[in-house]
Amino acid sequence: MAGPVIWDEKTKVTTKRVTVDPITRLEGHGKIEIFLDDKGDVQNAYWQVPELRGFERFCIGRRVTELNQITARLCGVCPGAHHLAATKAIDGCYNAKPTATAYLIRDAFYNAHFVHSHIAHFYALAAPDFVCGPAAPAAERNVLGVIGRVGLDLGGAVVKARRQAQSIQAILGGKPTHPLLGVPGGVSKAVSKEEQQTMIEYAENMLEFAKTSLQVFKDVVLSNEEYMKIVLNKDLYYHETYHMGLVNDKNQFEVHDGKVRVVDQKGNEKEKYDAYDYLDHIAEASEPWTYEKFPYLRNPGYKGLVDGADSGLYRASPLSRLNTCDSMPTPIAQEALEEYRGILKDNGVDGPCQFTLCTHWARIIEMVCCAEKCLEDVKNNDILNGDIKQHDLVPGGRGVGCVEAPRGTLTHDYTCDENGIVTACNMVVGTTNNNGPICMDVAKVAKGLIHNFDVSPGLLNMVEMAFRAYDPCNSCATHALPGQMPLTAVIRNSDGSVYDTISRN
Repeated sequence: MAGPVIWDEKTKVTTKRVTVDPITRLEGHGKIEIFLDDKGDVQNAYWQVPELRGFERFCIGRRVTELNQITARLCGVCPGAHHLAATKAIDGCYNAKPTATAYLIRDAFYNAHFVHSHIAHFYALAAPDFVCGPAAPAAERNVLGVIGRVGLDLGGAVVKARRQAQSIQAILGGKPTHPLLGVPGGVSKAVSKEEQQTMIEYAENMLEFAKTSLQVFKDVVLSNEEYMKIVLNKDLYYHETYHMGLVNDKNQFEVHDGKVRVVDQKGNEKEKYDAYDYLDHIAEASEPWTYEKFPYLRNPGYKGLVDGADSGLYRASPLSRLNTCDSMPTPIAQEALEEYRGILKDNGVDGPCQFTLCTHWARIIEMVCCAEKCLEDVKNNDILNGDIKQHDLVPGGRGVGCVEAPRGTLTHDYTCDENGIVTACNMVVGTTNNNGPICMDVAKVAKGLIHNFDVSPGLLNMVEMAFRAYDPCNSCATHALPGQMPLTAVIRNSDGSVYDTISRN
């Protein structure tokens, strides 16, 4: 991270560029570039992703049945999301649907995955900003600082609940991090009665912990007047965008299966479609200063990094999922959603919530719902049925798998030939959906907080809080457009002056 903006006696100029590199508490790499004008106010700020992974290209030529293993390596935080989206796409390439038992096992696995991921983000990545405070010393803004303030008992409960969520994934998928769960039209292993009892015990504890986490958020954030002034400040963490999320046939919250629903700035349904048709509804733009693309709704289209009804930029996040659903499918989460919407309404929110930092609140409500869903699934004795896979499958064709990753709507799109070899691959991942809104949030917060060359570490952390609410995963969000990647090479003379600039966009 660049130091404070000061007068440089050697150059006789004031530093006008502040770089936060690396940015902290996220998966992957990124940086923030802030440019100041002559008055020391922010002229512009950029959320920049300087890394390239290129998974889409080297999936081509592999067996399609390998892709739920390969793409799970995109991310160490949400491999389960990529595994399941890939598995659903593989189903499509084989023109197969999972058996009822396989669907139930996948659902239990995935809801446990959501719980483990949300625990990791809320307590290790987001909570330091609220429990320790946005301006706390950097050495204290971490999970140890959080435990120091909330106590060892809660810290131990965090570790236990996350471990149990991962253990359910391991029971069902063979491994907790890079699962071996999915096969075309089914899953790889059946569930025993002993495994069911273990999972019930774990899921019951996960639900109790999720309820505790909701109370922690109420105690630490909702009851803190100063924090709520930050959370509900329209001049900082606020943008009026469209919102996207999966819903079931009752328009209830869903993470595993369903249709993609988009609502506008007033909460009206704008679009609702099957994931297979996603390319009819969204497209991706690129900018020369980042490797991460900018998805947008084809109608109204890409107008740059601006919000409003005329801009096709949308968000796909926990906040978005609560905006797009009419209700929750489980009772405790529904009660929490009603309380959430009631408090927001009392604070002047009429329609979808557009306050970015409320994403943390939405994430906890999702944790409650997914813990409830996981418990329902593992208690269902149909999970013991041995009919776990389809047989006599023939590859060939296109499959599109879509789930809600913890970070947003995740789509895997594969085409394979009659030998099961991948001929085309496209992925739109959760973080990529949010790239435009993240950029807008970072710029808006920087412009709202930094003035007169006053760039303190606390203020820079509040700029970072703009992206941290989205729980971005840059590891899986960076892909090149087919064929080549944007590149700018700057050649400098020995005195630092620019000799030549070569660009490929």
